[in-house]
Amino acid sequence: MPEAISDSSTLIHTAGIGCLEVLKGFYNKILITPGVWKEVVEEGHGRPGALEVKEACSSGWVKIMAPTNESVVLLLKRELHTGEAETIALAIEQHPDVVFLDESEARRVAKLYGLRITGIIGILIRAKSEGKIVSLRDELDKLRNEAGFWIDDELYNRVLQSVAEE
Repeated sequence: MPEAISDSSTLIHTAGIGCLEVLKGFYNKILITPGVWKEVVEEGHGRPGALEVKEACSSGWVKIMAPTNESVVLLLKRELHTGEAETIALAIEQHPDVVFLDESEARRVAKLYGLRITGIIGILIRAKSEGKIVSLRDELDKLRNEAGFWIDDELYNRVLQSVAEE
């Protein structure tokens, strides 16, 4: 059983704020689908995450695996982008410990299948609670201001309160 399966967003944004190594510290192996590889590495060439994910694949920490049930992928693609659909389909098949998804619609669909999910914010909360980062506020601000990740003000404040950084 793989430890984690990731969609594009979590990899792009953790790399974008320089926290991909934190993710590596939590998970020995992460699976990504061909659609995620294409979005992050091929289409994302020169952008945050592209080089980091390519190197992670070369080192064997990140592995590419396609879901086998193409019917499920096609069904999921009615509501989701290719990478998200493939990620959820692969997770249904592989039963990982966790699936990394940040988009709300993908998270909603994944919950319907009983998948355990987290995203960049959950990973950063864990990193703060385990002493891997000093300030959650600093990382969230980098996400917002440098990586272009949208975080609602109410969620931002709630997350900081959860780790006593309000």
